[in-house]
Formats: sequence, C-alpha cells, structure tokens
Amino acid sequence: MLANLFWAGNIVLGRGVVGMVPPVALAYIRWTGAFVIGLGFAWPYLKRDWPVLLRQWPLMLLLSATGIASYNTMSYIGLTETTALNVLLLQSAMPLVILLWAYALFRDRPGLAQSAGVLVSLAGVATIAGQGSLEVLMHLSVNPGDVWVLTAMVIYGIYAAMFRHRPKVHPMSFLVATMGLGSCMILPFFLWERSTGATITSDWHAFTALAYIAVFPSFIAYLFFNRGIELIGAARAGQSMHLMPVFGSVLAVLFLGERFHLYHAAGIALIATGIVLASLRRRPALGAP
Repeated sequence: MLANLFWAGNIVLGRGVVGMVPPVALAYIRWTGAFVIGLGFAWPYLKRDWPVLLRQWPLMLLLSATGIASYNTMSYIGLTETTALNVLLLQSAMPLVILLWAYALFRDRPGLAQSAGVLVSLAGVATIAGQGSLEVLMHLSVNPGDVWVLTAMVIYGIYAAMFRHRPKVHPMSFLVATMGLGSCMILPFFLWERSTGATITSDWHAFTALAYIAVFPSFIAYLFFNRGIELIGAARAGQSMHLMPVFGSVLAVLFLGERFHLYHAAGIALIATGIVLASLRRRPALGAP
C-alpha cells in the first residue's frame, strides 16, 4: 500500500516538473540518488552477497533493465506528453500485464477469485476514467505519451514476473545492485539528452521534487514492493497497483485543488473490492517464489 502511495506521488511530481527537469535526467538523478542513499545501508550485505550477484549477472542485467532503467525512463518521457491522471489510470492495468507475463513465462494460471478481482478493479478504474459515463469512456483518446507509458508497463511486467528467480541475497543487496546497474544503463541516454541542450531549471521546486523522488518512490517504495512480492507473489502484489489512481485522486484533491466526485467514490469502492477478491488465498499462490 505504501509503495503505491509513494509511486502515485512520483507520477504527480513527475508531471509537475515537466519543463523544469528533462525526463531522462529525472530518471538518472532518481536512481543515482537512490543508489547513493541505499549504498550506506546495504554495504555490509553487499560485500557478503557480491559473489552471488556476480554469478547471476545475466539475470541481474535483465531485472535492472526492465524494472529500473527502461520502465522509469519511458514513463517520464510519457509524462511530457500526457497527464498525470492518464498515467495513473493506465498504471492500473499493471496487474493484468503481470498476470499475462506470468502465464507466458511460467504458465501460471490465476484462480477464479484473482481473475474476478482484476476485472472488478479494472471496472473501478474505468469508472474513474470515464467519470461515471460510458460515453465519456468510449471517447477517451490515446496520445503518444500514453503509448510510451503502456510500453513501459509491458516491460515492467517482465521484471515483476521474473522477480521470483532473483538471486537469493539480502533484499538491500539486491535493491542497491539493481539501482546501480539501472543508473549505469541510463547514463548514456542522460549524456545524449544533455548534448541536445536540455538542462535542469535552478528552482527549489525542482530540487525538492528530485529529493522526494530519489528517496520515497525509489529506495523505499521498491524495497517495500520487492518484499511484498516475496511474501504474496507477483500477481497479488501487482493487484495492489490499482491503489495508484485512488491515491492519485486524493493527492490531486489535496494539492492541485481538483474536486472529488461521486464517480471517484464508486471507482474507489470497486477497486477496493477487487483487491479484496484478489487477496483471497489459494494454494499454490500465483507468482509465489
């Protein structure tokens, strides 16, 4: 739950700093900052676990590329051409993407309750997206920014599905290693972006946003979400992403002055019902490591 709260804040801020921080720079500073912060906490474990991580370097590269570098960079690029609300709503399809990847890679089949939960939650997302009107929902437009975000989601689904096979090391070791590798992968694109003349605006709003993004949706949220996957499996953890439009709507009301409507309440109720359904245990749990 907290991971999704922090991620919702990341999307709102990511949209808010458009024009102040270029998208690739935002991704690079986010993960470089999170790596520096996390290294101090993870160093004792990282020294012990380094041989294991090195032996499984192909998997580490895959997880870093899909869960850190590609997903976040592409999402920030998308935010330059679409709204934060659009991204929040699109992100809510992530549980379905994870289910599809879990089936494609491992032939995992969701249980009846889990499938029903995804469908009910998606109905809640559609209610919010369409403002309670089927006509509005049918006329929603997809722009290039939405395509960037959808592509990023498909890539992230690989990370979530493959997470069960991550190296058996301390969570801090794994997290800091993937952040460091992801930062290195983004670096060439960051240097290219700078060569085009894109620079960060010297504004305290931008630096405050960068500090928040480096700490909460990066280091802390990934640590929480990774632990969630370990405890309940990728599919059930992914289902929690339906909370992002809920938190995003609340943040928009509190900080952007947007109004709360009845369709928001109906959508939130459906999303909550879907999460409860998908959280019903079955044996074996889908996506469990």
